[in-house]
Amino acid sequence: MSPAIDYNQWKEEHRSILEALCDKNVLMLFSGGKDSSLTMNFLLRAKREFRFDFKAHAGAYPVHRYPDKEKERIESYWNKRGIKIHWHDLGETDEYIKNEVNPCLRCQKLRKQMLKTVLTNTIDSWESLVLVTSYSLWDIVSYSIEHILNDLFSNSVNAENNNKRFMETAQRFYPCLKMKEGYTVFRPIIRYNSDDILRVIKEADIPTLSIPCEFKEFRPKRVLERYYQKIGISFDYDKVFDFARRSLSLLDITTYTSIDRDEYLLNLF
Repeated sequence: MSPAIDYNQWKEEHRSILEALCDKNVLMLFSGGKDSSLTMNFLLRAKREFRFDFKAHAGAYPVHRYPDKEKERIESYWNKRGIKIHWHDLGETDEYIKNEVNPCLRCQKLRKQMLKTVLTNTIDSWESLVLVTSYSLWDIVSYSIEHILNDLFSNSVNAENNNKRFMETAQRFYPCLKMKEGYTVFRPIIRYNSDDILRVIKEADIPTLSIPCEFKEFRPKRVLERYYQKIGISFDYDKVFDFARRSLSLLDITTYTSIDRDEYLLNLF
């Protein structure tokens, strides 16, 4: 079992980032799942101490996961803790992705379009923007395995797509990216295993989405997560990062921080 998740330890590990948020426009992407719920919990606890504010935006898609009753249940809890969730209708029903070979890709595209709309309508100063997203350690472990399998066994026709996919996912290994236009991407829980995150959420009695996604089997990382759970394995971020750097040719952080804003947010983020 990995070490228990501790807020005070998390706070100290991210102190330099948290101290810089007081004059920033902090925008958190919330889904209602366990990962974003832990992120929201930590940000709210840090908010008063470090004197910053933030907004939570959620794309309510696929639609079957976000009926009004479900949104109201989750929203009620967070409202009592002082944060309002801005729910966004992505403008499509689930039929839009139902017959896709990989519905998750089209779902992700919709979410990126939503983010672009939100940013276009709300951001006056990119230098002050901080985007908070909730990737976990199991996410980047799964990306690594996915890349290895594709690299070993896929044909040359798929090589370009595999390289593009790794370019997209590899930047998520970095907890904090300071982009050239001045905005920041912050991943507060990238060091934590999913089972440990779930344990904290249950102990704190934080509500999360209760309706599973009908399309989750199309995501390799969800399939792989079940294996981690079955064999009771946990990972160490530093070891995973070192492996990715040495064995997977993880790109240097400057490769990402130098990418133009539109290219990064629409194709990589």
